[in-house]
Amino acid sequence: MQAPSDTPGSVLDLRPEGPLDRGTVPRFHRDIVDRLRGVKHPDVRLDLAGVTAMDSAGAALCHVVQTMVSRQGGALRLTGTSLEAREALSLFRVRDVSASEPPPPREPFFERLGGSVAGAWEAAIELLVLFTDTLHYTFLGLFGRNEKLRGATVVEQMVRIGLESLGIVSLISLLVGLTVALQSAFQLRQFGANIYIADLIGIAMTREMGPLMTAILIAGRCGSSVAAEISTMVITEEVDALKVMGVNPVRYLVVPRFLAITLTQPLLTVMADVLGILGGFFIAVTYLQVGATPFLDQLTSALQVKDILTGLVKSVAFAWIIVFVGAYRGFSVHGGAEGVGRATTSSVVQAIFMVIAADAFFSLLFYFGE
Repeated sequence: MQAPSDTPGSVLDLRPEGPLDRGTVPRFHRDIVDRLRGVKHPDVRLDLAGVTAMDSAGAALCHVVQTMVSRQGGALRLTGTSLEAREALSLFRVRDVSASEPPPPREPFFERLGGSVAGAWEAAIELLVLFTDTLHYTFLGLFGRNEKLRGATVVEQMVRIGLESLGIVSLISLLVGLTVALQSAFQLRQFGANIYIADLIGIAMTREMGPLMTAILIAGRCGSSVAAEISTMVITEEVDALKVMGVNPVRYLVVPRFLAITLTQPLLTVMADVLGILGGFFIAVTYLQVGATPFLDQLTSALQVKDILTGLVKSVAFAWIIVFVGAYRGFSVHGGAEGVGRATTSSVVQAIFMVIAADAFFSLLFYFGE
């Protein structure tokens, strides 16, 4: 670490180099106190570009320097920070010093556009790598001899993702079925087509509303949980501990959740379809005066096997989107507790967006493929 040096005009340049931790902070603190003693209204420039490591002691020193300079009527300017120093200041919330750094110049539009495209491409590659690694370790866990899958962990995740979500999925699906049927009933009565409420609610729930509503609920309830758990383990260095012990984090954390959501999402979708149709049945019987037997006969004649299979294929695709987006956001977290919050929020938003986009893609695919 270089000793601070005075410059004419009561300007003090501080340029620590190397690690700024509890081993080097005391000596650097004594030098700063000696330089600032008797100086009125000092103008201090702190350059942390040469800092290779910083812990809580280094971050505390920056705050102490800020306090000392302020008490003497001076100003502290941060002229540069290394990546390690910036992460430490953010982690330990030393805002007074970090806020004094001048904002970087705004990049031109095409540079920002190119950076966004490059970032999206890199994220897509990392997501694809995560997907292939998960399939690889899933195959080894199911059919390999050396790395057997832990069935108890998969069952535990199935309970958390499937069984504990059954109540909210059932309630929302029933209300959606009631609402769709009630809004359609008025129009059908005008044309004397009351019986076709069975066609409408049956096809709508099995092909679209059932898989989509289930996926949105699971993304909000379980996708956020996946991102929060993995990101917390990354921040607390539990993922690094797994690597040190020779355990692949994808095999240990992602594969059980991947299998659990793949198995439970179609079952939840089937339950959502049944309860949504039950809501439509209730409206048909009570409001449209359609008998139970005619409703069931019309429903069975309108529904085909491909309608149910379409919804199940969508549900599996949506399940994979939810778990991989949550896992990717969890593994790419940085910045401490705030980073965990950002990762959780972004995982939910991106998962819901990608689920809706995938639903539109599948709808077009199945529509033109018929």
